Amino acid sequence: MTRRQPRSTSLPPTGKPPIGKSLGVSLHRALSKLGLCSRTQAQVLIAEGRVRVNGKVVRDVSLRVDLDRDRIVVDDKPVVAERKVYLMLNKPRGLVTTRDDPQQRDTVYTCLEGLDLPFVSPVGRLDKASEGLLLMTNDTHFANRLMDPASHLPKTYHVQVGTVPDATMLEALHAGVTVDGETLTANSIALLRSGGRTAWLEIVLDEGRNRHIRRLLAAHGIEVKRLIRIAIGRLPLGDLAKGTARHLTAEELALLAD
Repeated sequence: MTRRQPRSTSLPPTGKPPIGKSLGVSLHRALSKLGLCSRTQAQVLIAEGRVRVNGKVVRDVSLRVDLDRDRIVVDDKPVVAERKVYLMLNKPRGLVTTRDDPQQRDTVYTCLEGLDLPFVSPVGRLDKASEGLLLMTNDTHFANRLMDPASHLPKTYHVQVGTVPDATMLEALHAGVTVDGETLTANSIALLRSGGRTAWLEIVLDEGRNRHIRRLLAAHGIEVKRLIRIAIGRLPLGDLAKGTARHLTAEELALLAD
């Protein structure tokens, strides 16, 4: 007969907390953090009984595990943390920024085919019709820091619009607008160049609400023809070819750390 252990707030003698306690992260998040797969794919692996934690098959995706202590095995192979990878991608139009798309549309992961990489996730998003600089990584702490609104990390876009706005319109855009209960503003908006009935604007944001720029411009009746993100913080897109990805250099990572 197993003797009931007294309650304690300290770790057991082995130093390992019981599985399922509040410590750590949910199992499907753990598999994603370790670079094995996306959370959606992890849910499938867990439901199929292919995941063991400390020797026991687990089918509960919400079970909490400690990445430093618990032994996780998938298909009889231990899951260990992959090397940290930091990529920049020049996203083309027409791709969605997701791993698993229910509508079976092409995703940004088609740009990574043939590369020897662990599982990486996008840092933020660019909508299907938008282009330009997209970061991808398996370092969740790095990604969360960049996406934290408190960081106020500026993102710079070049936007082609179907009109030539005058100074009054630029002032109105900069002042912001409320759409569906959200206040949409920009750090700065400047006219880069114009020709005929179109113009290019440079717009800088330090937050990224859903379709932020498109909704801001649409509220003023301005059509967006192209939208390209050219920089994140002090990191420029540069001359990276459209549809290709490469590893960030140490110097480039330092630009994002400032």
